[in-house]
Amino acid sequence: MSSTSILDTALLTPRLLDGCVAWASSLNKNDIRSLLLITIITAVVWHYFSPRKQRLVPGIPVIGGVGIKERIRSRERFRHDSKAMLEEGYFRNNVDGGLFYVPSPLGERLMLPIRYLEDLKTAPMDKVDFVGTFIEMFEGKYTTFGSRSTLHPRTVKADLNQHLSDVMQSVQDEIIECFDEIFPKCSEDEWTAVPLVDVITRIVARASSRMFGGAQLSRNSAWVAASLSFAIDGYIGAQKLKKYPEFLKPLVARLIPEVRILAKYHEEAEKAALPMLAERERTGERPKDLLSWMQDAAVGEETDPRFIAGILLKISFAAIHTTAAANSQLIFDLCAHPELIPLVRNEFEEVAEEDGKISKKGFFQMHIMDSIMKESQRFNPLLLGIALLPSLAFSLDLLFQPPPSIPFTFERIITEDWRLSDGFVIPAHTTVGVPSQAIAMDPNLYPEPETFDGLRFAKLRETTDNPATKGKAQFVAANPQSMAFGYGRHACPGRFFAGDEIKAITMHLLNNYDIKFAEGQTRPKSLEVETQFLPDHAATILCKKRVRRN
Repeated sequence: MSSTSILDTALLTPRLLDGCVAWASSLNKNDIRSLLLITIITAVVWHYFSPRKQRLVPGIPVIGGVGIKERIRSRERFRHDSKAMLEEGYFRNNVDGGLFYVPSPLGERLMLPIRYLEDLKTAPMDKVDFVGTFIEMFEGKYTTFGSRSTLHPRTVKADLNQHLSDVMQSVQDEIIECFDEIFPKCSEDEWTAVPLVDVITRIVARASSRMFGGAQLSRNSAWVAASLSFAIDGYIGAQKLKKYPEFLKPLVARLIPEVRILAKYHEEAEKAALPMLAERERTGERPKDLLSWMQDAAVGEETDPRFIAGILLKISFAAIHTTAAANSQLIFDLCAHPELIPLVRNEFEEVAEEDGKISKKGFFQMHIMDSIMKESQRFNPLLLGIALLPSLAFSLDLLFQPPPSIPFTFERIITEDWRLSDGFVIPAHTTVGVPSQAIAMDPNLYPEPETFDGLRFAKLRETTDNPATKGKAQFVAANPQSMAFGYGRHACPGRFFAGDEIKAITMHLLNNYDIKFAEGQTRPKSLEVETQFLPDHAATILCKKRVRRN
């Protein structure tokens, strides 16, 4: 057996054993003999017919060491300490070309310096696969997460962004009603504990559904429940599947309850969307919402109403949970820095319309809020928020940004040896990425990077007349120094809607409630799971109805 085969076997063994043990524990004792026979047969088949393994480029450092034991140990460490590993690789190797490998349970990721972004951002999809990383991460073959259709990104770019001001007016109506119906009742005299992430997620689900299909969809409780549960069960199902080797997944997926129930959520999506599509087809009515725009833009197989309903459900995963994660992180940061709250309240008073809503111009003029959002994002980058990776149609950084947050972005699977402009060749079957979170903590780019400065980007916009510099300081900016929304042609087109939605929700909260942490409470730490930094769902904040002064 070659050294490569030995290494591959050593790295596979822990997952193979974990998977077999988990499977065996679910069977009756009478089935053990059959289990052993099946395991032996499938192990032999896997050994001889498994896909080609990745080749490491000699001389490029591997975080934790290149040996078999070191890589196995580092792969396990990645599950709970990926942020520190990536920062270690970035700051140790940045001077020496910036290339390094970070071991992960799915293989050794090759981290690239930003100088290679221009080489890769327009590479053909069949050679530098933008979608495959997302499907791999969320076990898309079994959970249905991910799609190679371009229907929704096309629609977001061509229609949603063009009609954003109209859409946001109705979305703000929905937000007001959501706070009345969903937010816990608070008095002016006593503080009430609010489970922030849960409440914000439900508000975002309703507000986003208003954009998806108008009030008819946002008031459809079965649809809203399905859109929320689809993401949760799909994510849990994917994590359970990851315990098994590839050759067992087609069988095991049929036995995992969270994977099996996903078909029910697709049925609920069809029950909600198909009558709406049929009625609009009959009457010719075309409200300004995503469902109508997708109906008009669909071609070929995309015109099947069931296809559109399925895409709508997948969009909900990206749009709802990533935005809710970012919004929750922002509110945690505002509670941790209460001195910022009067500043954004005063700013809102200057831009608000007579009806209390924010106009297109008003959203743009909220420089202080925008700056705080960007600083919060710098510490807690989205991805796929539940921000895990680049988008749903094209990976999370393609649509509404990756769920919770992730410490690296611009992930691609290199499907064949790929030569870059300086002659460096990335071997086939290598997953590459850029350590965006480490870049966000680089003191050469951000002075005193470990200090949370909510006005950091507002001051930058005030101290320059350069339009390009002002643009890079915005929350929605996508550039090599700020890659939470990706970069290049696949940068998240839905980031403009997400940014306005977060501003509208946060300002309604701050205008109507006082917020703070309980005495002795510190800012909740994000939960680190491999590449995700999820806001703490168990954390609460205290809210009290705000006394409005004339």
